[in-house]
This record gives sequence, structure tokens and C-alpha cells, in this order.
Amino acid sequence: MAGKKPKTMETTNKLQLTKDKSRILSNTLITFMIAMVFANIAAEMYMNMLPLYMKFLGADVVQIGMFFTISQIVPLILQVLGGWISDTIGRLKSVALGSLIGLGAFISPVFVPTWQWLYLSEFLNAVTRSLIGPSFGAFIAEETDEEHRGKVYGITDTIYTVVTVIGPPFGGWLADTYGFRIMLAVAAGIYICATIIRLILARTAGKRRKEQANDKLSFQALKVNFKTIFSLAITGGVLTWLLLTDGVRDIAFSMSFRLMPLYLEEVGGMSLQQIGWLSSFFGMAMMVTTIPAGWFADKFSERVAIAIGFFIEFVAMVLLINMNSFVGFAAIWALFGVGVGLLSPAYQSLLSKVLPERIRGTGFGLIHASLGIFSLPAPAIGSLLWKNISPQAPFYITAVFALLTVVPAWLKFKIDKRDLERVAQANGNSNDVAKEKQSK
Repeated sequence: MAGKKPKTMETTNKLQLTKDKSRILSNTLITFMIAMVFANIAAEMYMNMLPLYMKFLGADVVQIGMFFTISQIVPLILQVLGGWISDTIGRLKSVALGSLIGLGAFISPVFVPTWQWLYLSEFLNAVTRSLIGPSFGAFIAEETDEEHRGKVYGITDTIYTVVTVIGPPFGGWLADTYGFRIMLAVAAGIYICATIIRLILARTAGKRRKEQANDKLSFQALKVNFKTIFSLAITGGVLTWLLLTDGVRDIAFSMSFRLMPLYLEEVGGMSLQQIGWLSSFFGMAMMVTTIPAGWFADKFSERVAIAIGFFIEFVAMVLLINMNSFVGFAAIWALFGVGVGLLSPAYQSLLSKVLPERIRGTGFGLIHASLGIFSLPAPAIGSLLWKNISPQAPFYITAVFALLTVVPAWLKFKIDKRDLERVAQANGNSNDVAKEKQSK
């Protein structure tokens, strides 16, 4: 037809970008989430049964508490390094590297002769989590627009929560029916599937528009990233309060939840399959909650969703201490799922907004490492309280702190002009350093 211009390659690319922009979840993000589901089904099968597997191998409750305390030391160092590697080589490549190391973490527990050998598995697991964990939230943030970020985190949390619906009951059934080692072998096979998908994604990372390798790995770049994040963390803004509040919560929840499978078995009288099903009820409730929770956070602010979620967790913890039936525990786990489902998308969205984009992986890693420092002795303290006072003692402490953290969440989780200025300045400083290094 006269006057109609033919489509050029540039026009086609613009149309494709517009199409991608209009979609809430990109194809890459969907594939990324599928791999995360496989990997974390395996992780839920393993971690949910780990205290009981250690008991099967001869560990007592104090040794189990000390195991989880000691096993948290390595991630304190590696979380920041993992975030920096993610910022430098790219999110998908960092995840693929972590998955390769994770193969050892999932295969080795099948063959360990004593529970002490599980320290090696946990070391490999710590390296894996340090490379993958900071990349997870940062990658999702970079794949979405800020105005829809709460919704996207809600959707991805819903997809991710499939693991808590499938993994624990499946692992509990396998352990009950065929034994712990068969269960661990199946978990390792599922993790291998996730690793293959991640390797394929990493191979195509260089062709993607948003995946980028910012720089070469160097101590100078790590120092700049760390200094930038640390300066944001101590300025008294939202990031500071996120760190303080989550630090307190992590101490309280690590004190009791690391011992939860033992509590459910010895105090609650649950079987392995019932313990697995409780996690499934949690996951189903969280799945139902997270998508509307993301919409709620975008519409009414993250702090409202987080504060309500904290309070629901407090209520569930109080009910837990006084419960002794499977049906009651199932209802409580569902309530926990609603609480976590409400606060999780809001928390991730809020955190992504107060971290500079270029060094977001380092930021997520530093946050996780800081929380680990706070909670390092918590599992050991919880096991001592269990043994010397009562099994309920650590759970009472968790309930009290779950309630106390509602106040700072409501009053302080507000992004103001100063927070935005700090993030913009940090982004500018990071870009200036990168340009200066490239020019040398």
C-alpha cells in the first residue's frame, strides 16, 4: 500500500521491548522460577527432615542446636561475597555457579556415616545459598517495574511457595516409608534437574537485555560496594530499621524454629508424615495470600502489610505453645502461612527500593549476613532453654519478640525523600566508580 513504511529491524526490536515491558512476568523470569521450584523442593525435603536425620544418626538435642549455630558461621562471610559476585558476573551466572556447588551439598548427605559429616554438607550448602540467595531478590527486582514490584513479588512468592506444599510432605512420606537415605537420594535427583535448567539460563545470559556483567572481580570493587551499602545501613533510614527489626526477629525465630521438627515429634506427638504435611498447609495458605498481599502492598504501602503480618505471626506463635492436636497445629501453620504471605512481598519490595540497583546483590547479601550475625548463637541458646527449663521456653521468647517488632514496622518502615536521595546518590557514586575504572 502507498505510504506504508516497511518494518525495519529497529521497529521490530522496539515492538518486542514494548511487548516485554507490558508483561508482568518475562519468559526468563518464569523459567528462573521453575528452576527455583525444583531446587527448593529438594531443599525443603532435606532441611525439614535434617534435625530428625541427625537424631537418626545419633545426635542429641544440644548437639543439634550447636550444629545449626556453627553451620551459620560460614554464610556470615560468604553472603556479602556472593552478592558482590552476583553484581559482578551477573545474576544468572551466579545462580548457576551456586547450583554446581550445591550438587555436592545434596549428594553428600546420602552417604554420610555419622552426623558430624553433615558439617561438610552444610558448608557446601552455605556456599550455594550465598551465591544464589542475593541473586534471587535482585534478579526479580531488575526484571520488573517499580510500580508493579509488590505484585510481582507476590506472584513469584506464590510460585516459590509450591515448594513448601510439595517438598515437606513428600520428603516425610519417603523418609517414613523408605528411610532417610532414599529420601535424600530423591531430593538430590530433583536438585540435578534444577541445576540443568540454571546452566541453560546462564548460557544465554549474555544475550539477554537486562542481564549484565558489571566489572571484573576485584577487591577494590568489593570494598566500594561494601562501603556504599554500609553507609546506607547506618544513616537511620528505612534500611537501618529493616536491619534492626529483622535482626531481633531472626534471633527470636532461630531460637525456636530450628528445633521445631523435634518439638512437633516429641511434644506434639506428630509422625514424620504429619510434620511434612504441616509445612504443606503453611505453603498452601501462603500461596493463597501472596498475590493479593502484593497488590495490597502496592496500594496501601509496604509497612501496613508488614506490620499486620508480624502481628499474625505473634498470634500463631501464642496458639502454637498451647496446642496438642494435629488439626490444631494444621490451623496454626495455615495462620503462619497467611502472616508470612502478607509480609513477604511487601518486605522484598521495600528492601529493593532502598537498595541501589547496581549493587543490589551486595545489598541483599549484606542484609542476610547481618541477620546471621545477630542470630548466630540463637539455636544453641534455644536448645539449652529446652533442656534446662522446658521445650516451650524458646517458643515463649519468640512470641514476645514477634509482638514487639510490630511497633517499629508500623512507625519506621516509611520511605521518605531522604531515603530516595540516599539511593540516588549511592547509584551515582557506584556508576562514577565503574566509569573511572573502565577509563583506566
